[in-house]
Amino acid sequence: MTHINNKDDGSRYLNRDLSWIEFNWRVLQEAQDPGTPLLERAKFLSIVSSNLDEFMSVRVAGIQDQMRAGYAKKDFTGYTPAGLYKRLVSRISKMVHTQYRTYRDIMRQLTKEHIQLLKYEDLNKAQRQSMEDYYHDIIFPVLTPMAVDQSRPFPLVHNLFVYLAVVLKRDGDNPEEEPYFAVVQVPSNLSRFVPLPQHSNSKKQSFILIEELIKHHIHTLFSGYIPLAVHEFRVTRNADLTIDEEGAEDLLEEIEKELRKRRWGAPVRLEVQKGFHPYALELLQDEFEITDAVFEIEGPLDLTFLRHFTGSVQGSPKLRYPQDEPPYPKEFEENEDFFEVLKERDVLMYHPYECFDAVTDFIVQASEDPHVMAIKMTLYRVSGNSPLIRALADAAESGKQVTVVVELKARFDEERNIAWARTLEKAGCHVVYGLVGLKTHAKILLIVRQEGPDLKRYVHVGTGNYNDITARLYTDIGMFTTHPSIGEDASELFNLITGYSAVHHWQSLTLAPDNMQNKLIRLFERESEHARSGRPARIIAKMNSLSSQEMIDALYSASQSGVQIDLIIRGVCCLRPGVEGLSDHITVRSIVDRFLEHSRIYYFENGGQPEVWISSADWMTRNLTRRIELMCPVYEEAARNMVIQILSLSLADNVKAKQLLPNGKYERIASDLPSCRSQFAALDISTWKKSEFPTSI
Repeated sequence: MTHINNKDDGSRYLNRDLSWIEFNWRVLQEAQDPGTPLLERAKFLSIVSSNLDEFMSVRVAGIQDQMRAGYAKKDFTGYTPAGLYKRLVSRISKMVHTQYRTYRDIMRQLTKEHIQLLKYEDLNKAQRQSMEDYYHDIIFPVLTPMAVDQSRPFPLVHNLFVYLAVVLKRDGDNPEEEPYFAVVQVPSNLSRFVPLPQHSNSKKQSFILIEELIKHHIHTLFSGYIPLAVHEFRVTRNADLTIDEEGAEDLLEEIEKELRKRRWGAPVRLEVQKGFHPYALELLQDEFEITDAVFEIEGPLDLTFLRHFTGSVQGSPKLRYPQDEPPYPKEFEENEDFFEVLKERDVLMYHPYECFDAVTDFIVQASEDPHVMAIKMTLYRVSGNSPLIRALADAAESGKQVTVVVELKARFDEERNIAWARTLEKAGCHVVYGLVGLKTHAKILLIVRQEGPDLKRYVHVGTGNYNDITARLYTDIGMFTTHPSIGEDASELFNLITGYSAVHHWQSLTLAPDNMQNKLIRLFERESEHARSGRPARIIAKMNSLSSQEMIDALYSASQSGVQIDLIIRGVCCLRPGVEGLSDHITVRSIVDRFLEHSRIYYFENGGQPEVWISSADWMTRNLTRRIELMCPVYEEAARNMVIQILSLSLADNVKAKQLLPNGKYERIASDLPSCRSQFAALDISTWKKSEFPTSI
């Protein structure tokens, strides 16, 4: 048992950003795992890169802002911005080094599978001729060399784009003279990798990166000059938006204006190719005012291209996870009339193990049903070609009252959501952008239907976004219900968002920032009272992140009362488990596997009468105080027992689950029990729904 000072001195908590680094390490470990199919390992490397890009452009950028402002106060985990920044840069450097070592290993193994990325010097005569034609016909016309000198200032370098730094001289120049310098952007609207021609009987699939072609032909852009060095670089800028919602006359226009500013955000990180020319590096560091967050990369910059690369290559089935189509929920297969099914029972769906199409089909049926009076829905992140948008637009055009709450401030989806908002408005939907100062993160759909003399409410509540693409990649729960109090609360929720409504006495739903945190703490205290009285007491919570100091302290208190607390947290966790006298009864585990664990589920033993809730909210300060979030009880026994089964599987996982230690590190769970990989066990969802589920864990 670990001993830690029980004072509020920072040792009680793990730092949020350092915990995030540990999470991204766990993703990287999936790329290193020889048991993961090879192309999937490459895909995990891409995820590591995209995760790190967002972390640098938001979290690290925020820390740099604090340092520039002279802010030196410690956070509740005991770190000053400067002290935390130093540790982050050190850990990120080690991570990037390991990431590229893993990349080289994966590419060597892919070569054995006849899939290869070649350098220009490796091309045969036929391939070189083909690439000569490709360069001159496709690439060269879109390139723009940008010289930097007294008359031409340093060009705008866009966030997260790959560029070439070119150092030049003219024939006959004095070697002591300062060289010339220019920048060339690698076109982002062309494929990053180009397929190479092969003999018809060859099994090989060969590719070359577009920057390799540009570097080899760089002389075509600078006639009369001799290239001394050509190397790639990439800049990460502060991408967080600062929006004056109170002063904005039109929130949509204000966000569009801020999005344009992103390209000029303060530089946060500079990535350069290994062997970068020192003169060019000095120029870049001076221009971007970066001294410490400079990362030398031994390999291609920006490995996010691997996501598309792995999707484009052919290969043996063993190189990928099996591509099984998720089954349609059996409840709606047996009876295609959603309304008739839901009059009889609630239906709980578990994605991606069940097809998300049922949600879209429900809206389509509602749009065509003459008895449906209104459709109301929240949208936070939707796909680029969302069938939900089309279904909602069709419903509005058919005369239904359609209200859609579109969250314009969903980070990095702002532009897409603005476009969808305009599409929905043109179709006749009532589009609302939420409340000032609060992001609308709740996931809820309400359909109001005339049935005889009465109106009946049909509700869908989810833990994840209404996104048909991520629903194939993320584990989430969605529940259809006609429970009267949930339906009444759903109506009040939309009235609260779209109009002027006094604080409602919620019958079933719990909302943030109104009362969710207080409600959860009361539930913790109820478990504590059960434990002190010798009754069954347990808390199981599954979420993405736990960083709220208030919630952590409440969990510590429950642990000290004897409540067994099992947390399943994929990402950030600031709670230290297993500390004597503080968190003796708390365990924390994380599952990183084929699918992104995304569902938020809360279980309370309640003295032998378990309660189960599903939610859109993680236990983070932003979710509980600065967002409209939703927590919904699962009333129906069959649905509740299915959620309990999901938690049971997560707790039984001893293949991909890792346990959090008090020092903030994670280790594999040692177990003598038969192997259990929860995501693979969940694949046979049809068997689940036919079996008897346990009513307790």
